[in-house]
Order: sequence, then C-alpha cells, then structure tokens
Amino acid sequence: MKILLTGGTGMVGSNILEHSSSNKYSFLAPTSHELDLLDRHAVQEFLSREIPDLIIHSAGLVGGIEANIKSPVDFLSKNTYMALNLISIAANLGIKNLINLGSSCMYPREMENPLNEKLILHGELEPTNEGYALAKIVSTRLCEYIVKEDSTKNYITVIPCNLYGRHDKYDEKNSHLIPAVIHKIHQAKIEGRNIVTIWGDGTARREFMSATDLADCIYFIIERLEKIPQNLNVGLGHDYSINEYYHAVASVVGYSGSFKHDHERPVGMRQKLVDITQLNSLGWKHKINLFDGISEAYEFYKESYNNEV
Repeated sequence: MKILLTGGTGMVGSNILEHSSSNKYSFLAPTSHELDLLDRHAVQEFLSREIPDLIIHSAGLVGGIEANIKSPVDFLSKNTYMALNLISIAANLGIKNLINLGSSCMYPREMENPLNEKLILHGELEPTNEGYALAKIVSTRLCEYIVKEDSTKNYITVIPCNLYGRHDKYDEKNSHLIPAVIHKIHQAKIEGRNIVTIWGDGTARREFMSATDLADCIYFIIERLEKIPQNLNVGLGHDYSINEYYHAVASVVGYSGSFKHDHERPVGMRQKLVDITQLNSLGWKHKINLFDGISEAYEFYKESYNNEV
C-alpha cells in the first residue's frame, strides 16, 4: 500500500514513521517545501502523479493557548485551506481512502464529559482556540459529505485527545501543556529556582495521550479501515488535573521545588475528556502510562535541545 502522509516531520507524523509497523507500507512523506498544501495547483499535480492508496492528513499549524490567542487568523485560514485542498482534490481524483486527523477542541466547551462524536457543532466552542477548532470541523464535515455522496470512499476522521511525546514542540509560547511544563520545570531545576508558576488554579482537567500510542492506533485503523466509524475518538478514557500533570513532570525531571498559581492567566475548558466507547468496541487500548510517557518525552527533549541534565 502506498500511503501519503502529510505533516511527516511533525509530532504525529514522525511517530507514525518511527512505528515498527511502518515497514509494511510504502510511505510518501513530503516536507512542506516539497509539497505546499496551501498551493492548490501543487496539491493537484502531486496527487495526480502519485495516486496514493491512502492519505493520512496530519499536517497543520498547531500550538498551545497563547499561540492560538495570538494568531487566530492563521490557525483558522491555513488549517482550513490545507484540508480543503488536500481532501477535495483527493476525492475528485477518485482516491478511495483518507484518514483525517481532527482534534478534541472541536467539541463544545460546556458539554458534559466524556465528549462523544455526535456532539460536534452542538454548542459554543472554547474561545481560546476557536479558529483551530473551526478549521478541524470543516475538514471533518467535508469528509462526512464526501462519504455521503459516495459510499465507496473511506474518508474518516480520527479525533485524538490532547497529545504529547517525541517530536513535540518544547517552548512555553508555542507548545501544548505537557511539553511546556517539561521545559518550564527543567529550566527551573537547572537554574536552581524554587518556584514554578501554574496557569489558573490547576484544577482544570485534561486527557493527554502519548503520540506513540496514537501512531499505534493509526496502524490498527489502517488494517480495518472499512470497519471504522465516520468519526472516531482516540483517547485514554480518563484524565488528570493540571496540578497532577505538573507534579508528574516534576517527579520525572527530579524537581523538588514548589508551585504557585497565577489566576490571571487563561486556562481554556474546565474539562476535555473524550468518550472512547466506539474505540473500545473495536478492541484497541493505549499502552503507555503517564509516567512512562513523560519519561520518553523528557528524554527526547534533552536529546533534541542539548540540555543539561
């Protein structure tokens, strides 16, 4: 099987390519310089030439709360255009199989948790990442419409919970919670600082899964693509508070200082836990626990950023 993987240098794409099952398939993983998904003509030319058996769309502009608040135009427009170009051209060319990577931020902010796949567009979105969420909703709906018009196509959306792990972004302004906390606590340790600041009161809850586990699930899905529901949550089935994540990272890093809370900083949704009933019925379950996942991410951080231990 020839697979086109977009975003092959990002966290999700890199973990897919590093997985032990990758050698079963022939991967095309062009960089953004080799295939600009914002250039519709370039996408048309590439797909017409290669005609992959399957497309995995994991490319996108991603970032944490601060980045989303600062650049909502880019998060909305760039992610939307990339998805519309790729998915619509693939459908027009008759490419049968496509896995679109969605996001749990597509779910309404005030809904009761856990969040099931039917809740998309059933309530107001979280304002701090609304642009990104809208772009992901557009790509998800487009896949639904394509299948509705042509039932022979398998254009599905996988909706992972929050992710972290190898190949993540590890800076406080552009990264998600866990990599930002790893960087923050590591720096506090090597600089000898005794206090680390947590945004908000730390009681908001999040579900974070290792990107290694998501890659494993993607291969599970590839092997039974015709049996996968249109939209599928992928997660752990449980969550932790922000405070618990800080303490877990501190334990891995070996930081013995204390924490204080900044109640003026944004925290996003109070809880974001996805319903994995459909996933459980398919028979897949995550393998990596929180301590091991953070340990793996921390080792990658130290190796990649040449940090002191």
